[in-house]
Amino acid sequence: MQTQLGSAVFPRLLRRSLSYIPSILYSLHSLLNLFHFFRFLSNSSPQSQKHKEMASPFLSNTIISFSSSLSSSSSLPRLAPSIPFSAIRSKSTPRRILTVRSKIREIFMPALSSTMTEGKIVSWVKSEGDVLSKGESVVVVESDKADMDVETFYDGILAAIVVGEGETALVGAAIGVLAETEDEIAEAKAKAASKSGASTPSAPPPAPTPAAASTPAPPKSTPAPAAPTVAEGPRKTVATPYAKKLAKQHKVDIESVVGTGPYGRITPEDIDAAAGLSPSKKNVGLAVVVETKPAAPAKAPAASAAPSSLPPPVPGSTVVPFTTMQSAVSKNMVESLSVPTFRVGYPVTTDALDALYEKVKPKGVTMTALLAKAAAMALAQHPVVNSSCKDGKSFTYNSNINIAVAVAINGGLITPVLQDADKLDLYLLSQKWKELVEKARAKQLQPQEYNSGTFTLSNLGMFGVDRFDAILPPGQGAIMAVGASKPTVVADADGFFSVKNKMLVNVTADHRIIYGADLAAFLQTFSKIVENAESLTL
Repeated sequence: MQTQLGSAVFPRLLRRSLSYIPSILYSLHSLLNLFHFFRFLSNSSPQSQKHKEMASPFLSNTIISFSSSLSSSSSLPRLAPSIPFSAIRSKSTPRRILTVRSKIREIFMPALSSTMTEGKIVSWVKSEGDVLSKGESVVVVESDKADMDVETFYDGILAAIVVGEGETALVGAAIGVLAETEDEIAEAKAKAASKSGASTPSAPPPAPTPAAASTPAPPKSTPAPAAPTVAEGPRKTVATPYAKKLAKQHKVDIESVVGTGPYGRITPEDIDAAAGLSPSKKNVGLAVVVETKPAAPAKAPAASAAPSSLPPPVPGSTVVPFTTMQSAVSKNMVESLSVPTFRVGYPVTTDALDALYEKVKPKGVTMTALLAKAAAMALAQHPVVNSSCKDGKSFTYNSNINIAVAVAINGGLITPVLQDADKLDLYLLSQKWKELVEKARAKQLQPQEYNSGTFTLSNLGMFGVDRFDAILPPGQGAIMAVGASKPTVVADADGFFSVKNKMLVNVTADHRIIYGADLAAFLQTFSKIVENAESLTL
């Protein structure tokens, strides 16, 4: 019985054991393929590239397959397609080497205000070859309102200066070239030379000197060398914007003018010399040497300039070009003519204001600060007078009351701004005003300190002027002109006469947004505040 049972169980166990053989063989084959695969990866690493030739020929012809030939008829799935090693090797790509090139950057003329179109180089703080750090001052630029330091945004070396001191450049134009390394200085200088339009900066100025020195004897031949000197070596003509403007006014061919500025740049003095108005300083010696006796040719350029639309200069007069600030003032005044304005005058009794001024004067409070405070308090009650119209289609109510006060400085006019004048204490307001005046006279005002005004105050009463009209600044709704306070005989309702101090206030306003009733109500409020001056100290 036991023998029969054993004989029946043994074949069953044998058949079951034999059924596991394909799976075991498949596992062994898969392990072998994985071994060859990882061995191939190790041989293809950069450290073993030189040993590729020593690889086994078996490996080079081996095909990775995750399916067993023994299980082709079984239900075991194929894990991956067959991939030959040769195909994998052929797809290997060489390593890409990345290089970072250093840069040559340009220093541009910045826009220091919303109305600035060009700037003048006052002085270069740094010289060519100096190492610069980010945020360090490089050059001082004169804008239309103030002189400001221009900082660099990058580290590097100041390789070349394109626009020299005393010259002007348009906003956005390159005024200097910055190199990152010393090896790039030569390339940066070449780039600067191309910007200035002269490949050899030192060549143009000395060229006329030998020609003039070699031809003083024949006076008739002196005009001849001038033409070849300009014609030799055709190059791009580079001139300052003001020089181009003068050339058009005097009808001077700018291509025939030899520049005496840096890198051969044509300056306004060169244009005046070419027009025969006033010889440039650098060409004075040349004129003395060449012009031995040709008085008639000297008058020829002046005669050619006569047909200009401008009247000829009066003999003995001196033509002085506008400074940057004067040009900005001229532009603003011309622009204000396009705004329809009207004027309203109002007499204001100042006895209480004068008494308060005598009390607070020892504490450093000025009359200008008192008037600015009074105007700000009145504007808070009449916001339409503090509004502005810029596009002719809408007007803006300004949330801040910023009083701009006109200040005369050397060579121009500027309006420092007392921001939030209605919210400041009188003594703090006066202190800020003194700081603004000092910065204005030193030409160190920041743009937000002179272009953020919403209402302007002009006080000529300190000079004894009894009345005057002010011109409305662009972008504002009104400007108030304050005259001097003078004793005036006044009759009251009962017919009794008395003497009171009165000043006349004239306000010029934009009639597109401010009407007569609005301005009259504002002036009445201003008068009440001045006549009850103690409210200014609250």
